[in-house]
Amino acid sequence: MVMLTEFGKILIFIILAIVFVVITLFLNKLIRPNRPTYEKKKVYECGENPEGSPWVKFNIRFYVVALIFLIFDVEVVLLFPWALTYKEFGVYGFVVGIIFLLILALGMAYEWRKGDLEWARPEPKPPILDDLLNSNKSEERKK
Repeated sequence: MVMLTEFGKILIFIILAIVFVVITLFLNKLIRPNRPTYEKKKVYECGENPEGSPWVKFNIRFYVVALIFLIFDVEVVLLFPWALTYKEFGVYGFVVGIIFLLILALGMAYEWRKGDLEWARPEPKPPILDDLLNSNKSEERKK
């Protein structure tokens, strides 16, 4: 009899999971009815008729705000176990929780100060070399 190591068991589990997914998708394709209609192929936008192309470029701000929300949301979820058990640890548990909240507030203040929580950031106006040269010449003339 062959003895499997823990890695061997994990490998077998991964192979079985992949085979299960492939077989399920293949059977689904065989069994399901295939009756495409215009309504079924239309893009669904919350009950509204679609306007324009579905291939619209989204502003990167949506993704940045979503990531910031997820980061702070996950950290806030960690407060629930702390709130339930901090009394068991006494003052030490309370202080650790307060430090965690201060770090969280510091991170939120940093994101706010940086302007990453704003939907529309002002466009940066890069300096133009001609303007810089002209301003330097005018300052030299004044001297």
